[in-house]
Amino acid sequence: MKVRFDTLNKKPKLYDVLIVGALVLAGVIALSVIGRGGYTLPAALLLDAFFIYAIVRLVIAFIGQLRYNPYSYNTIYYAGFALFLMSVLITFCLLTVKLILHPEVYSDDQAELIGTLLGSARNYMFFSAPFILAFSIALCVSNISLIRHERFRFVNVLGIILAFLLVAGEVFLFTYDMYATGSKREVMLHDLFVNLFAAVYLYFECMIIGAMIANIIVVKYEPDKDKDFLIILGCGLRKDGTPTPLLRGRIDRALAFDKEQKEETGKELIFITSGGRGENEANSESLAMKRYLIENGIPEERIIEEDKSTDTFENMKFSKAKIEERSENAKIAFSTTNYHVFRSGLFARRVKMRAVGMGARTKWYFWPNAAVREFVGLLTAHRLKQAIILGSMVVFYVVLTLVAYR
Repeated sequence: MKVRFDTLNKKPKLYDVLIVGALVLAGVIALSVIGRGGYTLPAALLLDAFFIYAIVRLVIAFIGQLRYNPYSYNTIYYAGFALFLMSVLITFCLLTVKLILHPEVYSDDQAELIGTLLGSARNYMFFSAPFILAFSIALCVSNISLIRHERFRFVNVLGIILAFLLVAGEVFLFTYDMYATGSKREVMLHDLFVNLFAAVYLYFECMIIGAMIANIIVVKYEPDKDKDFLIILGCGLRKDGTPTPLLRGRIDRALAFDKEQKEETGKELIFITSGGRGENEANSESLAMKRYLIENGIPEERIIEEDKSTDTFENMKFSKAKIEERSENAKIAFSTTNYHVFRSGLFARRVKMRAVGMGARTKWYFWPNAAVREFVGLLTAHRLKQAIILGSMVVFYVVLTLVAYR
């Protein structure tokens, strides 16, 4: 069954997960206080049930978020952290099996529960290491091909830099974590650093995986053939003022959608060519796109120029204003390159415009590095929200480390 975007009017909430989590924590504490031996297994089973509940709720919230607004940081978080909780569930299920098979050894061992929770970030790094290695190799291969085709520039090695950081992080943690000697305080500080490092790495890894999943979904999604307006996002011109191959891909994708919509429903849409004039450009991106559309049979009266924007946010903001001059409650789509769909959708929703994206294909060696640039762009936005989530994770692992060494 295909999930339809923008069909839910209420944003999914996960307050119940926080409430149930607090109740489970209280239950585990109560078991440890009043239990007279053998409380570890019931506590582990309680945590197993909670993690199953949390994973199910995250998956439901993820689907609900796609139906409400797919272009959201929540889409990334729900996908990324659902995978993390699956790894936590696996480790706790293994702990439960161990408790059942050897009750005489672990029946009242609080350290087993705390240790399993404390090692959750490190365990996730271990589980995901093969994926990280394969992903990093693919990034390097694509970047080397990109450099061979389009010369060496700093922006063309971002994938290699990210690959190095990902692999170096995994190697550092697993080598450094093997050595912990000295006094109890020294060992505690060592473990505290390891857990903090793993927590920060975990956050960015969940962001990377969640962003990949979110972008794949929005790129694969085919908008309904009922659109009134289609915004084409600009991306630079040749020296003679004509569209680059990348920009032609966006225009061709829009033309293909227009043709399909007319064949299926008979409805003609209006194109918004969005893009200003750069410093070294002969004319505006908007005008170049308009000329290309006319050359491909689109009448001038079906084209609106938006030639003031300088970035994607302004593309969406100024295009929205153009649309509102003509129509209220219009159905809108936008065309861009595949790696750029998700972040473009974020900007559309930021200006309160419900537009659905479509992605034009690009060369295989180009899009991975471009996707890395998009990811860096995601990290620089919504800094407060990200700081709260990352800060909460850091506090959790710090407190748990101190409890383990109390």
